[in-house]
Amino acid sequence: MIRTSATALVTAGLLVSGCSSGGSSPSASASASQKAVPAALKPYYAQKLSWRECGVPGFQCATMKAPLDYEKPEKSDIELAVSRKKATGPGKRLGSLLVNPGGPGGSAIGYVQAYAAVGYPAPVRARYDMVAVDPRGVARSEPVECLTGKEMDAYTQVDQTPDDQGETGKLVTSFKNFAAGCEKRSAEILPHVSTVDSARDMDILREVLGDEKLNYVGASYGTFLGATYAELFPGRSGRLVLDGAMDPSLSARDLNRDQTAGFETAFQSFAADCVKREDCPLGTGTPDEAGKRLKGFFDELDARPVPTGESRPLAESLATTGVIAAMYDESGWPQLRESLTRAMGGDGAGLLALADTYYERSEDGSYANLMYANAAVNCLDLPPAFTGPDQVRTALPSFEKASQVFGEGFAWTSLNCTYWPAGPTGTPHRIEAKGAAPIVVVGTTRDPATPYKWAKSLAGQLDSATLLTYDGDGHTAYGRGSDCIDTAINTYLLEGTPPENAKKCS
Repeated sequence: MIRTSATALVTAGLLVSGCSSGGSSPSASASASQKAVPAALKPYYAQKLSWRECGVPGFQCATMKAPLDYEKPEKSDIELAVSRKKATGPGKRLGSLLVNPGGPGGSAIGYVQAYAAVGYPAPVRARYDMVAVDPRGVARSEPVECLTGKEMDAYTQVDQTPDDQGETGKLVTSFKNFAAGCEKRSAEILPHVSTVDSARDMDILREVLGDEKLNYVGASYGTFLGATYAELFPGRSGRLVLDGAMDPSLSARDLNRDQTAGFETAFQSFAADCVKREDCPLGTGTPDEAGKRLKGFFDELDARPVPTGESRPLAESLATTGVIAAMYDESGWPQLRESLTRAMGGDGAGLLALADTYYERSEDGSYANLMYANAAVNCLDLPPAFTGPDQVRTALPSFEKASQVFGEGFAWTSLNCTYWPAGPTGTPHRIEAKGAAPIVVVGTTRDPATPYKWAKSLAGQLDSATLLTYDGDGHTAYGRGSDCIDTAINTYLLEGTPPENAKKCS
């Protein structure tokens, strides 16, 4: 997602791994953008938001209603939290700019209040009301709940690289228990948190905000949400920026394998930098040798976890998560070097802290609902990557070819949607969005979570897309220090002129 520090990068909704998001197919009744709003939905489109101050200076908050089930809108409603910061001027107001940091499961309201409405370039904030809605099932919008804090602690510590049938059984049981917890606590909402549902919610919000077209910046999974909106409502799509793009044409297995390769690319970049430094804990050899050293350390932790100063020791699963967390932004590399050095010396506190940030675990042991919403959305959007452990074992060589460091773990965690209680409603498919206004797709060449090839693919699918490339490290590009990227996107948002296709920045 678009973030300003390593910590914010992790918390803004970063997950695809484990049950990657792909394409949800819109229902035929919703696929044409110019159809009149169905009679059953007109009350939602006609609602008036009651804005109030909400504790953060300069921001207003409101609650919007949407149908829980768009196929049966008369049945029941869902309440969605909305927040905005009005355009500051000078200059003519251009309407609302909806933002989403991705995940799925990242809080858009948390993002707009903590960063977008204060950190986006001033000319953009001057002309647009900065707006966010937490998607259904996320944060303030009737969040999906699954496990207690202690149960989630146990879940995150399960060995994700099983060595035998017994360990495989424990991993499968953990996925089943996670799914059962979600069904127990959130059964009513689980079938209704797909990306298509959230895109349809965004169209209601567009109307109640008084905007003829939707202007939008989405990062990571937020690109899939934005592309889905353009597919459903091409005629209502305004200026859409899709940064750190996903490829909706891929299966869950292919998405997970591609992301495995993406994290390997990011690790190679980190390792190439690390081995040149005196404080590198992975030696002074080649990046591949550094990778072997790290994998060897993970194997050591699998057999002998190290203490952390807490009741949770650092074993392989949490250590791997901590390293992954630091791959999202190169500003986190110094912290990773320090944390690895400490862990290899017998103190796992630093890597545990990185893993806790990734999982959005608070100091009191509670968790935000990021991981729960992430699974709930992803497991609806695509059929599961695998039907069971035997398929994982067959696919292991291809995952390990994608990454010697992360391949095995990524393959096994792709089982998490296999046991999900709500069946998938989406399928992989190309999104063309014919008739939409120009769309800007942004890709970063060494992006770990959304590999650059996905941006090229999505830009090739969308009928009106322009590809903007950032040659660099980290997840997403807008607002991360490239004047070239920021100028191109600002010009598009403010003037409607997209950059030339295939423009490259560094």
